Amino acid sequence: MEVLRSVMEQPVPEHTLLVEEDERMELPWWKCKKWAVHTLYRLFERYGSPVNAREEYVQFSEWYLTTFTGGILEVLLQILDQYRQKVYISPRVLQQTLSYIDQCVSHAHSWKLLKPHMFAIIQDVLFPLMSYSEADEELWFSDPHEYIRIKFDIFEDFVSPVTAAQSLLLSCCKKRKDMLERTMHLCMQVLTSQGGEYGPRQKDGALHMVGTLNDILIKKKFYKEEIDSLLSQYVFPEFHSQFGYMRARACWVLHCFAGVRFKSEPLLIDAVRLTVNALLNDAELPVKVEAAIALQMLLSSQEKVHKLLEPQVKAVTTELLHVVRETENDNIANVLQKIVPLYTEQLMLMAYEIMDHLATTFSKVIETDSGTDEKAITAMGLLNTMQTVLTAMEENPDIMSQLEKTVLRVVGHILHHNIIEYYEEAMTLLCNLTAKTISEDMWKVLEMLYQVFEKEGFDYFTDMMPVLHNYITIDTNAFLSNENHILAMFNMVKAVLNSDAEDESEVYAAKLLEVIVLQCSGKIDNCLRSFVELVLSRLTRKVKTSELRTMLLQVLIAIMYCNPHLLFTILDSLQESVPNASITQHFLKQWVHDIDCFMGLHDRKLCVLGFCTLLEMGPQRPNLDEILPSFLPSCLVLFDGLKRAYESRAEVDDDTSSEEEDGDDDEEVLSSDDDDIEQMNSDYLVNLARMATKNTAQQGINMTAKIEEYDSDDDEDDFEPDETAIECYTTPLDESDCTIDEYIKFKNILTTLSTSEPALYHALTCVLTDQQQKQLNTIFVLADQRKAQQDSKRIEQSGGYSFTVPAQVPTTFKFGS
Repeated sequence: MEVLRSVMEQPVPEHTLLVEEDERMELPWWKCKKWAVHTLYRLFERYGSPVNAREEYVQFSEWYLTTFTGGILEVLLQILDQYRQKVYISPRVLQQTLSYIDQCVSHAHSWKLLKPHMFAIIQDVLFPLMSYSEADEELWFSDPHEYIRIKFDIFEDFVSPVTAAQSLLLSCCKKRKDMLERTMHLCMQVLTSQGGEYGPRQKDGALHMVGTLNDILIKKKFYKEEIDSLLSQYVFPEFHSQFGYMRARACWVLHCFAGVRFKSEPLLIDAVRLTVNALLNDAELPVKVEAAIALQMLLSSQEKVHKLLEPQVKAVTTELLHVVRETENDNIANVLQKIVPLYTEQLMLMAYEIMDHLATTFSKVIETDSGTDEKAITAMGLLNTMQTVLTAMEENPDIMSQLEKTVLRVVGHILHHNIIEYYEEAMTLLCNLTAKTISEDMWKVLEMLYQVFEKEGFDYFTDMMPVLHNYITIDTNAFLSNENHILAMFNMVKAVLNSDAEDESEVYAAKLLEVIVLQCSGKIDNCLRSFVELVLSRLTRKVKTSELRTMLLQVLIAIMYCNPHLLFTILDSLQESVPNASITQHFLKQWVHDIDCFMGLHDRKLCVLGFCTLLEMGPQRPNLDEILPSFLPSCLVLFDGLKRAYESRAEVDDDTSSEEEDGDDDEEVLSSDDDDIEQMNSDYLVNLARMATKNTAQQGINMTAKIEEYDSDDDEDDFEPDETAIECYTTPLDESDCTIDEYIKFKNILTTLSTSEPALYHALTCVLTDQQQKQLNTIFVLADQRKAQQDSKRIEQSGGYSFTVPAQVPTTFKFGS
């Protein structure tokens, strides 16, 4: 600590000032200081904070805080004092110094030492830093594109003194008494001054500070009341300023306060008029960018704006397309993603032009991409915007067929040139293009996907899954018309299941088989033997997860449901290779044994229908002696799960989120003796995760860092997802107009069985306890209700009596007690 302190204290020789300012920070003098303050910051963050330290460090951190804070703060305050006196300090040293002080705000001990100096820091360090500078001016005029890039570069935020200044300002105004009042007093002094000591650049700084504090101001009644007049008196006039940076700042402040409920409607109309005018007519590119983002924020926060913007939406969209091409800024792509779905009808005739513009810009971005992160972020933003356009226009087949060619140009380029970082987005676009119909060209794309799969292996199989599902389900007849389609799907599934990948792609592969079986029922019987062989060969090797095992079993259950005699014939014919055990019996026992591993609606419904199919087979069914005692209890487990899954789906359908009134939320400021605990803990973990991921990536190690909060008392077995992620890959059994109801079918079959095969019926039911018998009766009652509802629906659809209130099945019925 002493070494680090003395490195920070060491004066930098005069001769260093002869070096150009851009290169000065690279001198060893400033490099040493950068690493010293960076290390101090990390030590404090990691070990010096009693509220965040791990148990074994608590005692150490208390000692650390009291022993070192005074000495270190003294040196860092000297550095800020030098900056205040216009002595050169390198940007990184300044940034890390402010970050260190930001941490001090949260601790009572360090705050007491800092408190007497804090307002001077705000006034003489943070305020100048947050004002428009000489360097800004030079960049604005010499290279506006670079000016925009730096202002919006998220990676820049990690090293920028301005971002550190914003963060420190926010911390002390949020957490410590009087700081907000004194800061706002300073800002108002600057904004109300006429000429004199404060010029436009200082006004920019004051507005920057006010905008940075927007979250706190909106929550304090005293300030919340004044936001309308703040905007109308001090922000809106700057839209007409002779200085471009002030016009950009006006847009930025409006974006910060876009969520405020304006007390007067004319003010909102003014806000939209000024912003749209800045976007369409301002000569300076940075102003246009800020105006576009302000417009997006207004659209997101104020419903009335939707109507106000409508007359100019075409002009605005055209301008946004020009700006996104000119700046390659992904924030502008996000603005388009907001506008297109809101004004689908107005933009219909422009859809092709929009898509073509985005595609051309995308080509331009990737052609000039030298591997920088910004280019990749922009390219993804453009692809996501293309997806937004497709989603918005998907109900209009004529427009979709126009857009398809443009999108395929982009997707073809990505797949043909193996630009793997955009595969996920490319698959999403293909999914949009196959969502309603599948054109001739799109069937050719299936071939292309198969080639990608063969080249890249199964790394992208799960990304392809939604598109493959569409090919099977959207136009099944076309899918079946060419046996190469089925062969391609089967080969992909086979490659994944034989790869021993032991990850979720295997579950998805098995799901794809099940979808093919149920979707093409009765039309692919000649393929089913290959399906069965593949599934059995995978089941005989080690299966690590219950998800994969149940999914593989489900393929067999689906085949049995569609063609039971064929399944058991195939299983018997494979018997020769397994002399000592019956494959059929093994399958049935494994199925019953794993019954509680079938999750969600679809899997349980299929299981119930599978059990019904077994009972329906009559004398030709396989021997059930070994599973008879567990047969009905297994069905009860499934129905219990189904009840929960239906309830959960009903809840999701009913969930319309109600906008909560946000009242006055005067956040607690801390007294000088308090530490800020909660806040630091979560921030600390988030930063740590972020840094760990970033640092390991730089060393070429792939790592993800997640913060998982868990309560050790919770037994993880209690948690059961009601709908599994894989249920989005639907089959005919999941359609809303599916007439096959598992409750009705189950009741009908058992009722028939009681007279047609009384001995079997007795063997099935004699094992039930009183409790289980009650459950069975409940299922029968529910079956009758669902039957009545089905009948009503049928009569209504055929033009009979109509209900004014839709008869709902009470999904949350509670019987008995």
